[in-house]
Amino acid sequence: MRFSSWSLVALALFSFAATPVAPRHEPDGEVRALSLRTVTGGAELAIHVRGAVSVKDMTLADPARIVLDLTGAVLPSDIKDQYDGVNRAGVVGMRIRQFNENTVRVVLVMDRLKPYRISQAEDGIHVAFGSDQAFAAWSTGSIPIVAVADQPAPAAEPVAETKAPARAAKPKVEVVEPATEAADNAPVDSPFKDRKLARVSPVYTVGQQRQEPRLTVSWDNASIQDVIAGFQAISGRSIILGKAIDVKVTAEIRDKPWPDAFKAILGAYGLSVQEVDGGILRVDAPETLAAIDSLEPRETAVVPINYAKAADLVGSVGGVLSKRGKVVADTGSNSLIITDSRSAIPSLRDFVTGLDIRPAQVAIQAKIIFVDRTDVEQLGFKYDLATGGQFYNKIIQRPDPNKEGEPYLPGVNVVDLGGNAISAIANADAIVSSSALDLTYSIALGGFTLSSFLSALERVDLTDVQTEPVITTKDNKKASLLVGEEIPLRVIDASSLGGGAGQAPRATVQFKEVGIKLNVTPHVTNNRQIVLDIETERSAVKLLSAADLGFSIDKQNTKNEILVSDGETAVIGGLTVTTVTRAKTGIPLLGSLPIIGSLFSFTINTENRKDLIILVTPRIVDDQAQDN
Repeated sequence: MRFSSWSLVALALFSFAATPVAPRHEPDGEVRALSLRTVTGGAELAIHVRGAVSVKDMTLADPARIVLDLTGAVLPSDIKDQYDGVNRAGVVGMRIRQFNENTVRVVLVMDRLKPYRISQAEDGIHVAFGSDQAFAAWSTGSIPIVAVADQPAPAAEPVAETKAPARAAKPKVEVVEPATEAADNAPVDSPFKDRKLARVSPVYTVGQQRQEPRLTVSWDNASIQDVIAGFQAISGRSIILGKAIDVKVTAEIRDKPWPDAFKAILGAYGLSVQEVDGGILRVDAPETLAAIDSLEPRETAVVPINYAKAADLVGSVGGVLSKRGKVVADTGSNSLIITDSRSAIPSLRDFVTGLDIRPAQVAIQAKIIFVDRTDVEQLGFKYDLATGGQFYNKIIQRPDPNKEGEPYLPGVNVVDLGGNAISAIANADAIVSSSALDLTYSIALGGFTLSSFLSALERVDLTDVQTEPVITTKDNKKASLLVGEEIPLRVIDASSLGGGAGQAPRATVQFKEVGIKLNVTPHVTNNRQIVLDIETERSAVKLLSAADLGFSIDKQNTKNEILVSDGETAVIGGLTVTTVTRAKTGIPLLGSLPIIGSLFSFTINTENRKDLIILVTPRIVDDQAQDN
């Protein structure tokens, strides 16, 4: 059921000032004894009283407590805090005392909050709650407790359910705030005496770690004045409502921090809040607040910037200025010149201070490993079959039969077209450059001479380049590393050929950067990890075989973004290039024969492998040093 307004709450807030003091009278009731015992399905705390007594209850957290206030009762001197500390159905402690001259307070210290039910009979007050197992009964006082009919313990519920005597209708307000050790001694007639702290709610944190209470409340056609009065009581802030505001509020808030609830209610009814000097909150229509600001004189402030560039902050600050505001960056002094209404200048200063924070320094240590390996295998046979008068002069130079003692020039062959002699060669043009093994074999077969040549070579070229550059940069600033060289390349301008006969084409020299490049942009996260935006590249210039036809550039590059911890090493791989070249020349058919085919062929196997491994280790240099 919802209620009409918050007027009763406001009345309760100041009832001590507006209500005449009633004449004192002695309480009619008396607490005679207490007992904690097992009943069917749970446990029960029985409080035996004499006379007319009413009960009110609430729960507190940290530690979990159930607080019972017996109004109209006194506590005899023979009943004291006598609980033995044994855990009975979750009750680990009990305090009984005279809270004031008209109220006896009973506090049950629980191991955890649980649902409970309160009932009142002629013999006293009974509090029933669940229990997992039976236990030995406990009691205090000399007067025995009158037995009552056992009642089943309440089923588990998410929030404690209580049944108290009927009271005057008023809005139900639940305020969850940090519990203190003295909270169970708070007066029961507080402005929110119907509160139920059935669970611990998170604390709302704003500004400089200020804790704000949470609340649960409902309004049904309540006046905005009563709503504002309630928020003023909860927050302790001074809130001024515009004189022309007259709306009725119907809404419900469940377990929210009061600043969030306050802004949500105002926004739902087209209202805004503005904090003015002294921390006073002013509530009015947005256009009214804007009109008030337009009448306020403007003020200019110069805000120096320590770490960022003033020009980089103009866009961010301009987004929070009013329509009358203006911001300009002074590059000479690295300051922002802000002009706006006088009341807005302090908040703008704070806003700029929040943007101008000291950036973290990140030292990036890179280890770049480049391995270039080339394996070459060459093996081949050459054959030369000839007679004394007919031969091919390619492999072995022979004397000219017409000029005794003088050899033929290479490539000059003697062929007798009318004779029946034969001559032949195989793989004459195949050579092994800088061969490691040369074997020559010659044999005379009748009138023929067979000469064979074996050439073999195995070569391994290995290049291992390792560099470990270190560079330090600011957070979110790009750092570049280059391990390589600039190569001069001759470039021919073909268009210059038409300048005239006999003129050489114009040639220019260009320098190209080749090698290993590393571009890293670090970003330090809020939990002190580092996001690396990495771009790597390996390049090499490859000249074309024909002269003056230009060049080509071989490249391998990667671009990725990774997350690493402070001091953790990130491995970037994948820049691996393998080139395999196989060439084979030989006598047709014979060179393709298995096993013996190698005797009639010439083979060259070349394998080139290039590996590039980059290790990047970022470290945060400064440990969040405070600004001076």
